[in-house]
Amino acid sequence: MKNRLNNKRILITGSEGFIGSHLVERLLEKNCSIRAMTLYNSFNNWGWLDSLDSKLLSEIDIVPGDIRDSKFVSDCCKNIDTIFHLASLIAIPHSYRSPYSYVDTNIVGTLNLLESALKHNIDSFIHTSTSEVYGESDMVAISESSPVVSRSPYSASKIGADQIAYSYYSTYDLPVSIIRPFNTYGPRQSLRAIIPTIITQALQNKKYIKLGSLYPTRDFCYIDDTVSGFISISESKRSIGEVINIGSGYEISIKDLSNVIMELTNTQSKIISDDKRIRPKKGEVDRLRANINKAKKYISWEPKLKGKRGLRLGLEKTIKWFSKNLKNYKTNIYNT
Repeated sequence: MKNRLNNKRILITGSEGFIGSHLVERLLEKNCSIRAMTLYNSFNNWGWLDSLDSKLLSEIDIVPGDIRDSKFVSDCCKNIDTIFHLASLIAIPHSYRSPYSYVDTNIVGTLNLLESALKHNIDSFIHTSTSEVYGESDMVAISESSPVVSRSPYSASKIGADQIAYSYYSTYDLPVSIIRPFNTYGPRQSLRAIIPTIITQALQNKKYIKLGSLYPTRDFCYIDDTVSGFISISESKRSIGEVINIGSGYEISIKDLSNVIMELTNTQSKIISDDKRIRPKKGEVDRLRANINKAKKYISWEPKLKGKRGLRLGLEKTIKWFSKNLKNYKTNIYNT
């Protein structure tokens, strides 16, 4: 595979977040010129970008703003070759309370970026989807051909964003590729995700580890592998006009995952299901496991950390990082 990103001018939305900040670091290694779009706030907080080495930060053009503002977005897309669009509202429980904001950010924000990409003749647009769009699939290992079914306002907004992105490929020939990550985990992830939720409670040796439903299964992919997936998609012309799953191909229940983490942290806590963390009955997705054959075939990608052993190795790395960074998290609050 060719290193098509070397020396390219890159715009990353959501650059201050979990996946986005890791992607920024990896692209800097490829000598890319990075314009990092962050969500404006009066504290001038750049999220996880603030944790990067000052030398790396000096190499990044950081532009605070909001993807819902079409003028701001258009200005950011000037003199750019490739767009990685990761900015999104992602917390499922919060989407129950604020569905309008999810439509506004995830769909309208995506539309603003697509329009600007078209206007400025962008060479490549990588749009970030989510495995949540599959809902409850009939497939054991879910392929990209599986129907999408909304189980929350969040997943509905992402389905809408995916369809808008694809329409710009089919209607205007914009070179759009859609990456569909399953459950990414690793350093810097927020407490709205299950693995940090378990780890932070286990590290504090709490009497009870409070979770939602314990029986759904998920496909967890380590952050380094997910970032490699983003880069592989952007470097492959075969990905244009395609949806590509990125996952480990291995599933584990939340209960079994919790037991592994307790073993690795040497914790004796009791796992309980907390009613306020349980999704609505019709909104739960019981099983998500990625079929990654298309990723192997189209972009020559597969995870380095896979299977039961790969998950344990990834969890060990993640636990080590969280043990040194608990101060950055509000661990006594249920993060929706």
